[in-house]
Amino acid sequence: MSAVRSEDILSLRPMTAEDVEAVVKLERASYAFPWTPLVFSDCLRMGYYGFLLETEDGIQGYYMVSVAVHEGHLLNLCVADKLRGRGLGRQLLRHAMALFRAEQAETVFLEVRPSNKAAIALYESEGFVEIGIRKDYYRSSGDREDALILARDLVLA
Repeated sequence: MSAVRSEDILSLRPMTAEDVEAVVKLERASYAFPWTPLVFSDCLRMGYYGFLLETEDGIQGYYMVSVAVHEGHLLNLCVADKLRGRGLGRQLLRHAMALFRAEQAETVFLEVRPSNKAAIALYESEGFVEIGIRKDYYRSSGDREDALILARDLVLA
């Protein structure tokens, strides 16, 4: 699959409260157990960083992160299904990593479903390593699913 051409991307910009409805629409189309509008709104209200990837067709991806006491946490990263496999997730992740560095984070953490092989491959290719497991972290259709905890050291990077 080819990369999205730079002329196809209109902007990578901060998320605002006015964007929550459109972000939730993409979230619901992407995940069986999506974040609610309240979760996104609370993250923005708490001063977390959200960024949107937009094309002519609207919001096609986003991420949400928090930074505190030299630790960054990638809370959510999503790309529209129709654009997956084109490097946009990597673009969003690298943008988030630049933000973490600018905010002087020394380590970045994230959780990912073990069943999300594409996300794990992306994170590992960008230097994340598994450091643990959170038992029964995610809701799933069966019951609960563990989360892999991944981390990346930015001091040594």
